[in-house]
Amino acid sequence: MAELITLGCRLNTFESEVMRGHAAAAGLENAIIVNTCAVTAEAERQARQAIRKARRENPDARIIVTGCAAQIAPQKFAALPEVDHVLGNTEKLEAESFRRLAGAAAQPRVQVSDIMQVKETAAHLIAGFAERSRAFVEIQTGCDHRCTFCIIPFGRGNNRSIAVGEIVTQIRTLVANGFREIVLTGVDITGYGADLPGQPKLGQLVRRILALVPELERLRLSSLDVVEVDDALLRLFAEEPRLMPHLHLSLQAGDDMILKRMKRRHLRADAIRFSAAIRRLRPDVVLGADLIAGFPTEDEAMFRNSLALVEECGLTFLHVFPFSARHGTPAAKMPQVPGDVRRERAARLRAAGEAALQRYFARQVGQNVRVLVERAQGASAFGHSEHFAPVQIASAADAGSVVTARISAFNSQHLLAEAA
Repeated sequence: MAELITLGCRLNTFESEVMRGHAAAAGLENAIIVNTCAVTAEAERQARQAIRKARRENPDARIIVTGCAAQIAPQKFAALPEVDHVLGNTEKLEAESFRRLAGAAAQPRVQVSDIMQVKETAAHLIAGFAERSRAFVEIQTGCDHRCTFCIIPFGRGNNRSIAVGEIVTQIRTLVANGFREIVLTGVDITGYGADLPGQPKLGQLVRRILALVPELERLRLSSLDVVEVDDALLRLFAEEPRLMPHLHLSLQAGDDMILKRMKRRHLRADAIRFSAAIRRLRPDVVLGADLIAGFPTEDEAMFRNSLALVEECGLTFLHVFPFSARHGTPAAKMPQVPGDVRRERAARLRAAGEAALQRYFARQVGQNVRVLVERAQGASAFGHSEHFAPVQIASAADAGSVVTARISAFNSQHLLAEAA
């Protein structure tokens, strides 16, 4: 049986399950598939580290490298002595790729096509996820935008959406197999539908899912672009309790000049306006965000605008990245902020995020929450609440179950609870 090592985003997690199925059907054995990420230089370093570790621990296995880093720089990974084959992001989802690798005939070390020439994406029906209690469902891949810092369109190609009916079929299958929470994922999910007949938007897709799969208990969305969220989706947050009250926003910065140099589609006021609007519709909503520290040309005043956004948007869960120059992107050619300054600013953003998280945790004490249990640990269980807050429950519960718990305390990492 092939082993999967998955790095990076939730979309990669979904696609690893597709590959797991293809590899099993093809009879591919004694192989390790490394599904890489390319979002930062650190992500690529982790990919190389995982490849070397896999070879040390499995000297006789075939190592197959795929994912965004492999798509963008296939020859770089093919040059690693530990690597036997490199598959592109299109090839990794084709059953024929794994049948060829499992066959007796010798195969080229590198099988990577031009992702920019791909015009559509096929739906892939999977039955479940190894060792996971929530399921990720791909609704689109690729991105039509070209943010100056981002290499991902070169790994994923242009926006390609999956038809509503195929997404609904996938979700029905997963719910029938016991999954109680589904996460819609992709590269740019608020760009969903622009390439489909009739150009359905994300809100229309979500409404159809909730209507056609009434047995689905919890639906989540991955990262959103605040200026692309449609009115129908906003209304659903006000009307539909099965849509979880947690949103992760792709903000990146809080200074208008930096946002323009990033070639983002929103300004600072748009982020603040969206945060206020969603809270009016769903007062208990919790917001997270991606923020980049030390983007080229960022001075201290510009950085403070990003820092202030944590309070002004009421952000709770932060993903903070020191700027990482990606070869081939416009931002890599801009005047760079020194590395020590980037790291120091990232630390200040993380400190602000940690303080916001602790304030949120304190407000949860005494509240009842519904927790999706992800793992059982003897007489305790761990999972996430509706607001995606991590919760440790002081009683046994089965992984995959949803239990009501009362928050009694918290620490720096998670909420502590007892079964209600």
